[in-house]
Amino acid sequence: MKELMSHNYYHQLFLFFFGIHLLGGDYGLVVMGQNTKQVVIEEFKVGVVLDLNMSVAKVWLTSMNMALSDFYATTSHKRRLVFHVRDSNRDVLDASSAAIDLIKNVEVQAIIGPMSSSQAIHMVLLGSRSQVPIISFSATSPSISLSQNPYFIRTSLEDSAQVNAIAAVVKAFGWRTVVPLYEDTEYGHGIIPYLVDALQSVNTRVPYRSVFPVSASDDRIVQELHNLRTMQTRVFILHMASPLGLRIFEKAKKIGMMSEGYSWMVTEGLGSHLSSYNSSVIDSMQGVIAVRPYIPISKELSSFGVKWKRKFQKENPDIERSLDILGIWAYDTVWALARAVEKLKNANPRFSKGKTSSLNSSDVAKLGVSQIGPELLQGISNIKFKGLSGDFHLVNRQLQSKTFQILNVVGTGAREVGIWTLSNGIIKDISLVETAKSTYLASNKDNLRPIIWPGDTTDIPKGWEIPTNDKKLRIGVPVKMGFNEFVKVEKNSDSYSGYEVTGYCIEVFDAALNKLPYAVLYDLIPYQNSDGKAGSYDDLVYQVNVQKFDAVVGDVTITANRSEIVDFTLPYAEGGVSMVVRVKKDMSKDTWIFLKPLEWKLWVTTGAFFLIIGAVIWILEHRVNREFRGGPHPLYQWGTMLSFSFSTLVFAQKERVLSTLGRFVIGIWFFVVLILTQSYTANLTSMLTIQRSDPTYSDINELIKYGYNVGYQEGSFVFGMLKQKGFVESNLKIYRSPEEFDEAFSKGTSKGGIDAAFEELPYIELLLASYCDKYMMVGEIYQNDGLSFVFPKGSPLGPDISRKILSIREEGKTQKLKQASFKSKISCSNKDAFASSNSLTLSSFWVLFLITGLCAAFSIIVFLIVFLRENRHILNDSNSATREKIIDLLEKFYEYDENRMITYFECNPACNEQNKFVLNEDKQAAETVDTGDSPPRIDNSPSIASFGIVTPQNVNSNTARRNSTTLNADYDIGYFTATSEGDADFENSTPRDGVRTSPLHNLMTHDIDLQGHRGFEEY
Repeated sequence: MKELMSHNYYHQLFLFFFGIHLLGGDYGLVVMGQNTKQVVIEEFKVGVVLDLNMSVAKVWLTSMNMALSDFYATTSHKRRLVFHVRDSNRDVLDASSAAIDLIKNVEVQAIIGPMSSSQAIHMVLLGSRSQVPIISFSATSPSISLSQNPYFIRTSLEDSAQVNAIAAVVKAFGWRTVVPLYEDTEYGHGIIPYLVDALQSVNTRVPYRSVFPVSASDDRIVQELHNLRTMQTRVFILHMASPLGLRIFEKAKKIGMMSEGYSWMVTEGLGSHLSSYNSSVIDSMQGVIAVRPYIPISKELSSFGVKWKRKFQKENPDIERSLDILGIWAYDTVWALARAVEKLKNANPRFSKGKTSSLNSSDVAKLGVSQIGPELLQGISNIKFKGLSGDFHLVNRQLQSKTFQILNVVGTGAREVGIWTLSNGIIKDISLVETAKSTYLASNKDNLRPIIWPGDTTDIPKGWEIPTNDKKLRIGVPVKMGFNEFVKVEKNSDSYSGYEVTGYCIEVFDAALNKLPYAVLYDLIPYQNSDGKAGSYDDLVYQVNVQKFDAVVGDVTITANRSEIVDFTLPYAEGGVSMVVRVKKDMSKDTWIFLKPLEWKLWVTTGAFFLIIGAVIWILEHRVNREFRGGPHPLYQWGTMLSFSFSTLVFAQKERVLSTLGRFVIGIWFFVVLILTQSYTANLTSMLTIQRSDPTYSDINELIKYGYNVGYQEGSFVFGMLKQKGFVESNLKIYRSPEEFDEAFSKGTSKGGIDAAFEELPYIELLLASYCDKYMMVGEIYQNDGLSFVFPKGSPLGPDISRKILSIREEGKTQKLKQASFKSKISCSNKDAFASSNSLTLSSFWVLFLITGLCAAFSIIVFLIVFLRENRHILNDSNSATREKIIDLLEKFYEYDENRMITYFECNPACNEQNKFVLNEDKQAAETVDTGDSPPRIDNSPSIASFGIVTPQNVNSNTARRNSTTLNADYDIGYFTATSEGDADFENSTPRDGVRTSPLHNLMTHDIDLQGHRGFEEY
């Protein structure tokens, strides 16, 4: 208790002497002592320049004084800041004069202020000259360059820091156009370039900028607001200081611009003071979205707010204000300066005198130079501490923040609807900052809490409206002398514009407008150039860019150059440019027409596979099938292979395929051949049936090489395309209508006409419908995006029209409208006018060839595996060299396989119904035997059993059946299918003349009639 009383005593004594110092004048030192101990506190002079007549300045000054008291009450110190306050009177010159006075006469070591960016621009020059740091928490304009003003310190956020948060909100609601409103000051202008860049990065356009003088009259404000009402945009961003900004909201509410359909946003300049505005101001701002720096809530801040309010009301009983963000930054600014001063090593407050001459004796020239300025500047720049506003840390002499608060003015104040952070984008609550994932990086309106918009509605404004002052959209249309099916302009005195515009393009545009949920009023205005003639399409599109027209409706093609200055809707007609030439009739038969059903690649591939399949079948059959052995010379076998392969084309092959793998391959190949032959026949029939028409020219290079004239439609971009292709301009001829098109072709190049024309696909369709028996489209199609409608860059109407065009195209309505518009021109039914290659291509059959190749490869691999396994004794023979092994394997591969050989033979005339074909199960002999006078019984039963010959004379009924062989399936033996029935012991077989017999051990015979048929013989 004694120590506490002693502490309170010294504290009271200190306040007493400090009060005397403030009231009695400037003292260089404050001396405190007890007994023989003395504490010397150095005075550190600091200038303060504010607009003291403004209530907000009183808010900030209260915060600064409280910061001074709190710092020295809680921190041991050896120096004390002493404020020297000056009034800038809202004037740039007064602010500069105050700074000169403070530096020259008072010799302050730092200046806090001024309030506005306009005043700061001049004051920072004085600070740099005298090395006195100018510290401002309210001069936020980015136009004040920190790099060019080394003694300027901004202890607040630069205005440009908030533009990304604003752009994120705009993107979240999909607004395509935004109009900024700002004051005509450094503060107002400074943010605009950064704001426009941020909006453009989210594909939002700024079609207009509204600038208000600070001293604008009410009439001037109302006039400008009425001007904004006549525009389509309904999203406004207000960047102003409080007095002017609040007046604009007041007038906007009176003229109905704070109603449903409008959206208003305010920057930090107004958003930071929302808690200080009275009820009438808040009432005029209902539904406004505000963006301001995020200040984390803490116990210290809450406690300070209570104490600040008590002190402010005591000092300013007639003013109702609340603590704002700048007041908090003012508090932290004083703490930062006091901390930096305590850390100074050189505390010499002296100024060195400036150099002057008789020619330059102004007050600015007489300013001294602070000796501790550089050290103080460095000390403040390096200060880091936990302040009321959060972490106080200057980067490049400027406060940094990556978090902004999004507020919605509703009811009696503002409520938080979201948070924006640099790393997470828009989130609902600050607690999600640590847990938010990358999904939050994309701005999403679902990440915001519900918002009450102007007009007391929760319906999100779409961001634009058709002007409500009965001003119609001025829509330009091309004037065409021909091709009136697309756009037709006729004079009509009853029309507002004096013209009546009809055609396919107009009907599509009206169909899209009719699907919109709102009405669009417009006037169609024919475009004519300064000479009164129809202008080019490029000139017509340019009129939208210079705002002469609000849109262009017509047969305008989307091109890259045009899309740089305007926006196009989705195309309503197909795109592409191709060549049209006269048809050359050829009634004679084409000698080589039989080759044209298939393209050459398909012919080559088919021929190759005939050879491949023939080779594969030969490999699989030649060791077990006598019919693939041919003569003694190898060439005979190759002849057999080729003959078999190509005969499969007509399924007339003589040789029978017996092996399982061979049948597998030939079955697949038969299917492929069947598909090919059927396709070939159908295509050839089509070519021979339909009257053939050939183009006179089909190669663009031929036209260029021989200097033939080519035509293009007047005003079309095709002219530039042809010049790029290499055509000489003198060979490019204009036509304006289908009639001129036909006339130019009838003349030809020799008479000043044309031999080819390049046109867009929609026009070609119309031309061929009119002259389908005379012209045809040939050659390459040069792709483009098609015909579309034109709107200004960022127009909000364009995307809506695009969606409706997509809708009517899906419904097929565009096609119906085109048929109705072109109906009068469809004069023939020949649909073969478009020249195209009817040859079948390899791409249509490559899968079949791939499957066939894989099956053939699989069969060969299996065959080789079995072959090598059966002849592994050759491979395992250690006494033979590798070369000898290879030769032995090749010989083995080529020779007959006596154990497996199956051949066909033709029964000679001597065969009779009693001759039987005998299979010996031990593979040693084959006999033709006489079974007696009775004809053999042929058993075609499909049952599975042992098989053999059964005759009445030769079978001993007492002889037991033995050595039966059971099959698991029907045994295919060519023309017959015999099932086994059993074997018999032919003990009493008798040789006949001319027929050799042998002992019949384990003999089995097939019940097959050999007379006049082909049979088997197995060795």
